[in-house]
Amino acid sequence: MINTTDLNKLEKVNYDMKLLGEKFPQLDFSWYEEKVVETVAAKENMTDEKIANVFILAALERISMDEPDWTYVAAHIYLQELYRKAAANRKYNQAERYGSFYKLITELTDMGIYSTQLLDTYSVEEINELGLAIDYTKDSLFTYIGLLTLADRYLATSHDKRVYELPQERFLIIAMTLMANEKKEERLALVKESYWALSNLYMTVATPTLANAGKSYGQLSSCFIDTVDDSLRGIYDSNTDLATLSKNGGGIGVYLGHIRSRGSDIKGFKGVSSGTIPWMKQLNNTAVSVDQLGQRQGAIAVYLDVWHKDIFSFLDARLNNGDERQRTHDLFTGVCLPDLFMEAVEKREDWYLFDPHEVRTVMGYSLEDFYDEEEGSGSFRNRYRECIENESLSREKVPAIEIFKRIMISQLETGTPYMFYRDTVNRANQNRHEGMIYCSNLCTEITQNQSMTTVVEEITEDGKIVITKQPGDFVVCNLSSINLARAVTEDVLERLVPIQVRMLDNVIELNNLPVLQAKLTNQRYRAIGLGTFGWNHLLALQKIAWETEEAVQYCDELYEKIAYLTIQSSMELAEEKGAYPLFEGSDWETGAYFAARGYESNQWNELQALVKEKGIRNGYLMAVAPNSSTSIIAGSTASIDPIFRKFYSEEKKNYKIPVTAPDLSPETNWYYKSVYLIDQHWSIKQNAKRQRHIDQSISFNIYVQNDIRAKDLLDLHMTAWKEKLKTTYYVRSTSSEVIDECESCHS
Repeated sequence: MINTTDLNKLEKVNYDMKLLGEKFPQLDFSWYEEKVVETVAAKENMTDEKIANVFILAALERISMDEPDWTYVAAHIYLQELYRKAAANRKYNQAERYGSFYKLITELTDMGIYSTQLLDTYSVEEINELGLAIDYTKDSLFTYIGLLTLADRYLATSHDKRVYELPQERFLIIAMTLMANEKKEERLALVKESYWALSNLYMTVATPTLANAGKSYGQLSSCFIDTVDDSLRGIYDSNTDLATLSKNGGGIGVYLGHIRSRGSDIKGFKGVSSGTIPWMKQLNNTAVSVDQLGQRQGAIAVYLDVWHKDIFSFLDARLNNGDERQRTHDLFTGVCLPDLFMEAVEKREDWYLFDPHEVRTVMGYSLEDFYDEEEGSGSFRNRYRECIENESLSREKVPAIEIFKRIMISQLETGTPYMFYRDTVNRANQNRHEGMIYCSNLCTEITQNQSMTTVVEEITEDGKIVITKQPGDFVVCNLSSINLARAVTEDVLERLVPIQVRMLDNVIELNNLPVLQAKLTNQRYRAIGLGTFGWNHLLALQKIAWETEEAVQYCDELYEKIAYLTIQSSMELAEEKGAYPLFEGSDWETGAYFAARGYESNQWNELQALVKEKGIRNGYLMAVAPNSSTSIIAGSTASIDPIFRKFYSEEKKNYKIPVTAPDLSPETNWYYKSVYLIDQHWSIKQNAKRQRHIDQSISFNIYVQNDIRAKDLLDLHMTAWKEKLKTTYYVRSTSSEVIDECESCHS
């Protein structure tokens, strides 16, 4: 938009309106022009920014299911404002849209916003060459809410929040950061390839990477999982580690199953332990008081085994009624479920609760350290029965269904607990030769080996105190996601996945993790989590209805292809850079990984042989995260979820942003159906096919009406378990007033 000093405000409006009409010829601007002119004419002292806001608000009013493209009009105007402000702050001509890339880096480095790494790694000539790769036309891919989300949360600004960095520069900075340690002769080509993947919105990086790459603060990984020792020192040390990670922008998962239950003994004194709830209260305070870089409060999920004596108080911890001293409203909860418990629920049998400390003392082993190696038989059920039969071991007997009722009551009120099917997870663990998986993370998509960190203090001969830590496996999640709707329809998966895997692998080397056992675990397993979003968007574009066998079959075929490309890419990286340190003895090396998933074609057999010969770079490869904010930026649907509505409004401080389902048209309308009207069994069927190909897990929500019968919700959970889902995320229920009939039926 031209400056108000060049033309009076109405001439400016007419000029800008003419340009918009030429850019969006498919839209009728007559009402819109009348509205804008009337508003601008009625007000005095209209600055460029105020006039732009009038244009934007009028465009937002026009967004509807019939005319969804008005979001691109609003985005275009907002983009011009970003260009104008960046040009003013960085002192270049706005007509250039993007100013000197090198000058941007030097200015933000001098301010302390960017890390010095960029200037230390890349020469002036290299930075200038990369700056030429910026393609401002890619900015037109953003919807208004996508661009606003990116600008508000992720673009680098000065300390006083003035606009400096623009969208394509953020993508290029991410690419430069993630490729900084590549071979010098290959580095620029890899940066450009990464920029290609990001700028076309074929993929998104995880929120911490999107926000922090290239900057002087924060880290790049999404989530962490700690396993807490049953000792005062272990509990407080874990809390310190978790607070440190939360401060740097990480979501937290915590396994509490080793901690003794309420009424357990401490140093032989009977009945004095206060159990897990007080330690949950401590974690709750950490989540609230140690926020994530001032942007949002910390997020912590805690997990407990369903046989733990504290399970009932644990399941009630987030409820709104009852004793507030027993409540932790700011924590998320997850319950760890063995097959044996689910069998007991199905058969309406009794279930026994134990104190893990007493089991360790009396039995000489930890019950939580076992799982069933095969369906219907294995170490856990054998040890569990031994505990039942030992008369010297105290236990509580309750009907299994009563525990499950409490699970469902909590889920319908709070959305949690998450469900973690521990036997299914551990049987599919390709690194079980090196450990066990006790729980998942904050978003239930990460399943990696875990173990406790222990501490020993000693006094040396010269009178100093030496603290030695024996590091456990402290899980780190390094995530990014394929935008299915764009990458599949434009047929770029074969090109996209290799660069995406390389970007993820490089996060491992670049991340400066403040908790050292997390850094060590990251190096040992080199775990990544390549995921996807935009599944519903893709189905709509492909004209495949959700509740069909066609969708189930398509899901199976597509995710098998993605799995193949991901494994192949990691194998090729191993050939170039070496396999992860624990490859020997893993299911990758033995071939058990491929056999367990029924990968028997010639193509798969050839890849299996190559993996055995050359290794694989990453011990864990795939995980499907929720992608709520990054999918908004990319203009698609979140994760694997159906849409909530075809048309809704996002609330902002002083206005609403209308949003439509992506690429909504008469052709796609029928294929968007509200999630609350979809039979969840079809979603479970799809996810069972998807889970076969995802080596970790999937953030899988179950959506129900608030008046669902208990037997129907129980049936969904039983089906999910029988279909070998590893985890389920929230149970999301809604009022029956929200949606009372199917909008698709009106198309």
